Amino acid sequence: MAAGPSRGNPSPKNPSTIRKAKKPKRQNRLTPQLLSLLSSATSAAYSFLIHSDLLLLPSQSLSLESLLSCLSYLLPPPPPTRTPFHVSSSPWFHRFLTLPPSVTDTLWAHHFRMSKPTFSRLLSALSPSLPFSLHPESSLAAALFRLSHGVSYKTLALRFGFPSSADACRAFYIVCKLINEKLGNLLDFEADINRIVVGFGWISLPNCCGVLGFGRFGVDGELMGLNGSILVQALVDSEGKFLDVSAGWPCTMKPETILRQAKLFLRVEESTELLNGPCYKLRDGNSIPQYFLGDSCFPLLPWLITPYVKSNEEGNSFGSPKREFNATHSRAMELVSTAFRRLRSRWQLLSKKWKAESLEFFPVVIVTGCLLHNFMIQWSELPLDENVGCSSEEEAVALPVFEGEMDVSGQRIRDVLAEHLCRVSLSK
Repeated sequence: MAAGPSRGNPSPKNPSTIRKAKKPKRQNRLTPQLLSLLSSATSAAYSFLIHSDLLLLPSQSLSLESLLSCLSYLLPPPPPTRTPFHVSSSPWFHRFLTLPPSVTDTLWAHHFRMSKPTFSRLLSALSPSLPFSLHPESSLAAALFRLSHGVSYKTLALRFGFPSSADACRAFYIVCKLINEKLGNLLDFEADINRIVVGFGWISLPNCCGVLGFGRFGVDGELMGLNGSILVQALVDSEGKFLDVSAGWPCTMKPETILRQAKLFLRVEESTELLNGPCYKLRDGNSIPQYFLGDSCFPLLPWLITPYVKSNEEGNSFGSPKREFNATHSRAMELVSTAFRRLRSRWQLLSKKWKAESLEFFPVVIVTGCLLHNFMIQWSELPLDENVGCSSEEEAVALPVFEGEMDVSGQRIRDVLAEHLCRVSLSK
């Protein structure tokens, strides 16, 4: 007799006919008690923000505003008698200006990344050229606040009294363009060449006129490819001041191509208006013309000196002059990365990925940050903590080493510099 199915076990069924048991729906609704507690806490937070927003640091007030905005989606609409946290008799900035200097002097740098005297100097340089429709002080403060904290245009409109987000956006772009026009001379380093050469002389680089490298700035979306970005070629001095900035190059372009298409290359190679100063005579009788130090992604040229690259034949054996040159070169290249790190630290908007739909204006904003960076150095404003505001997703600039032919004159100059640095090292 064939054995039948045992009692208590269901008869086997076609899998296609088996229906999955429905899982009970999760209850997303808040209980009345929890809803009451959240409403009370939110009302208290609203009240605290209304009465204390002038004395809070930007990181504190912006975080609290963001949290309250999130809570507004969970809670029912407030009763008509309750005033939203962003509504006041006048915008935040107008009320901020009424505080006594003893209070605002300490807060000014936190909000706008510069002291009140430096802000006043900048305002004096820009205000005559601002349109009559814009309030100069509010417009400049709003632009600096967005650069400093990366806030939205909606936040700018509420804090600085613009009629709409579109008006805040327009004011931001106008101020950035004006900074590029009025402070553009801060990137014209010809008149300051003697100071620059002396500065590099202190780190044993005779007749050096700058260090050339790249910074990378992220772009949201897929317009520039996956994890896309734009490259910024920058020349800096021994103090970390920007001497030349060429922004907006796609990350897919070769560094050599960017170099040859940038205006700096034309000013050296074709017009010869740069690096045409006197040669520096070393103690061994050799002469060194004016030059820039360049990253290894650049070609070696008579005016652009790049590091030695080990060949397969050399292996790990590098002569003392070459080792000394590469060590000094590496320390000098850190000036570029430090300058970009401080730029992002002060202007946190540049640490965020830029939206692809407004990409064409991004280079202007980057150059604006560089010009303000120089403006701060000019007025002896101390750099901020370099770790503040730096994005964890910020990509390091890892560019391929140039593999083309080396210029013979460039090789000779590099060898002379290497021997000089080796002698300096031995004499210490």
